[in-house]
Amino acid sequence: MILARYILRFHIGPFLFGTLTVMFLFLMQFLMNNLDKLVGKGLESIVILQVIGLSLAWMVVLAVPMGVLFSTLMAFGGMSSAQEITIIKASGGGLVRMMLPVVLLGLGMFYAMYRFNDDILPDSNHRFKILMQDIQRKKPTFAIEAGQFSTQLEGYTILARQVDSVSRALKGVTIYDNLRQNQMNVVSAETGEISFSQDFSKLIVVLYNGEIHQFFRPNTTDFRKITFVKHQISIDARDFAFSRSDDKVFSRGDREMRIRDMEAVVSVADSNSKKLDSVFKEQTIRHLNYIAIKDSNKKEISRKSIMENIENRISIYRATVESQSFQRGEYDSQVRKYSVEIDKKYSIPFACFVFVFIGCPLGVLSKRGNFGVSAAISLGFYVLYWACLIGGEKLADRAVISPALGMWLGNIILGGLGLILTYRMTNESFGILQLFKRKPKDQTNNTTKPQ
Repeated sequence: MILARYILRFHIGPFLFGTLTVMFLFLMQFLMNNLDKLVGKGLESIVILQVIGLSLAWMVVLAVPMGVLFSTLMAFGGMSSAQEITIIKASGGGLVRMMLPVVLLGLGMFYAMYRFNDDILPDSNHRFKILMQDIQRKKPTFAIEAGQFSTQLEGYTILARQVDSVSRALKGVTIYDNLRQNQMNVVSAETGEISFSQDFSKLIVVLYNGEIHQFFRPNTTDFRKITFVKHQISIDARDFAFSRSDDKVFSRGDREMRIRDMEAVVSVADSNSKKLDSVFKEQTIRHLNYIAIKDSNKKEISRKSIMENIENRISIYRATVESQSFQRGEYDSQVRKYSVEIDKKYSIPFACFVFVFIGCPLGVLSKRGNFGVSAAISLGFYVLYWACLIGGEKLADRAVISPALGMWLGNIILGGLGLILTYRMTNESFGILQLFKRKPKDQTNNTTKPQ
């Protein structure tokens, strides 16, 4: 128990550092890709923080396995560099015994991440998708710049010669109203004020000392001029205010559903596919058994009529086959799509367990507990794992391989490699793995030559 606590203590710092570092890199990438969607729309800080907080959920899923690999490399590399591995072995403890608490911790991390994947991540992805749709629907903050036409409001063009940014006072205002098909209004005023209504659904423009010129399009000679001292215009300003949508209104995609929900979808799609197969067989037998030879009066039908009946029957059968083939393809695609996501919810958390068998023996073998070596090895195996995962997912979606094989391919490859490394380290049969070991310094004979 003392040895287990001692070994696990070395994992805490590197695990947190590795996990947070990967999350930071993912977060920077996310902000660079979505910064233009968040900035310039007048969003409150709490909304932007919610977007970042909801996006952290999928980052945690991808970063924790990397943290496990990095921590095992750092911990066992540091112990090996300090000759602590040798001391433990001399005391009767083997590598398997030293790895046992870390293996149990890997199993615990696998279960914790599986629960996180199935309970928290789907709701987080769903809320994130809806929040991003609400943000994209919101128009940029309304602003009028001096001497420039503003066309942000549908049906209206606004021009102000001077704009006071503090009081929002306008001077030399001209507004073109093109909402009506048969009439155009041009409103000009010496000064004006602009503001939103309390619910941000209307833009209120109050003008002072001006004129309204009304032009009627069916009759260009029909013209009206109205002077005013004060005139107020209420303009529809939809989508300038940020409004939230109800989460229950939107349907969930495959990455926004729990395992049991996706299993239900797969079951229904598979059942519908089997029903189509049964209907297809029945229709095929019925069409093949159809032979039109005689009419209702038992008289012989001409060969031409027989051929026409057969051609019509073949045409109907072909249309039926094409329709059912398309439906069958859609059901099969749906089954593959959701099956891939189901296996992914298990395979990615299981990488926390697999990486233990990679990090522990490589850390002992390299005899280096420094950051650079551990980060390089971790990055290499992490890239290999995600290449297998992404490639397996694409092959599974295209029905080249099964969804289970596609999602577990990375774990199978790295897991097998980890077991080989552990076995060789336990039996101290390194082979080509001797390359990872630190080469001893050349010892030269420093004896002086006789004169």
